[in-house]
Amino acid sequence: MTVPADGIDGKESHVSVNQRKKVILSGMRPTGKLHLGHLTGALENWVALQGEYQNYHLIADYHALTTNPDTSDILQNSLDMALDWLAAGIDPAQSPVFRQSQVKQHTELHLILSMLITTARLERNPTLKEQVRDLEMENIAYGHLGYPVLQAADILLYKGEVVPVGEDQLPHIEITRELARRFNAQYPAEPLVFPEPEGKITRFARLPGLDGRRMSKSIGNTIFLSDSPEEITKKMRTAVTDPQKVRKGDPGHPDICLVFAYHNKFNPGEVAEIRSGCESGALGCVDCKLRCAKRIADTVAPMRARRSELETHIDRVHEILRDGETRARAVAERTMDDVHRAMKMG
Repeated sequence: MTVPADGIDGKESHVSVNQRKKVILSGMRPTGKLHLGHLTGALENWVALQGEYQNYHLIADYHALTTNPDTSDILQNSLDMALDWLAAGIDPAQSPVFRQSQVKQHTELHLILSMLITTARLERNPTLKEQVRDLEMENIAYGHLGYPVLQAADILLYKGEVVPVGEDQLPHIEITRELARRFNAQYPAEPLVFPEPEGKITRFARLPGLDGRRMSKSIGNTIFLSDSPEEITKKMRTAVTDPQKVRKGDPGHPDICLVFAYHNKFNPGEVAEIRSGCESGALGCVDCKLRCAKRIADTVAPMRARRSELETHIDRVHEILRDGETRARAVAERTMDDVHRAMKMG
């Protein structure tokens, strides 16, 4: 039985699931509070797709262990992530929110799928190579090498058909598609147990960090969704700009300026004016940054307010997670029944 999740205002929200909707499984590793890159690269898209698809939102706490086995902060990080998701507009009544570790079928399906792929195939995964390079890793854990298989299990456990991703995640979806095909071929059933999911790339897949590099909490170049207007302004003052525009009056080149990229996203109504002022030199970088900071603060203000409200009623977040895990577990059990029957192990 599904327990209704409380809305932000404490009212019950009941949404019937339309089984004809295509299924989406989306998730993130719990690393704590979320930043603007998460908003533009994932959350906005997730919220927009809620009415069109049946969504499942996974807090991928097992995935977090692939690069750092320390679990001392994982619960708090998971709660922080759930708070930001809910504050951004994820409706848990429509879209179950749950922790991967609380649905044990993820690990069982991961084990089964790991029998259907070679280590050579996993070693060719370009995203893994990028991670090893970026994290300067000398040794790769067995779980890290095989984490695309766990990701495939996450998606296929809910028979996901669409996966919203950034471009860098497309190789992972291809591995999921390969594993779905291999399982269906090895263990044929009518109907086939698994669909082959399609990746759905978001428009703003990547928003650069304040230093122009990829936005990352570990680098310290982020603006968090929970930052105050004062914190946002302070951080925006450090943002890199056109290196040829040293002082007000110098003509600028907005298309190579990080701050202008932020204006494109958070201040589209004034983009033409900002471009003209930058190119003519009439608009200085400090004023440009302050205007951008104001627009970003206005964008995240409703989320920050909703997050603050939820933080004062953290028991609701725990209830939402428990309910999401119960609902996800019911779907996962049905999928594993299909898996066991196809394998003649049921």
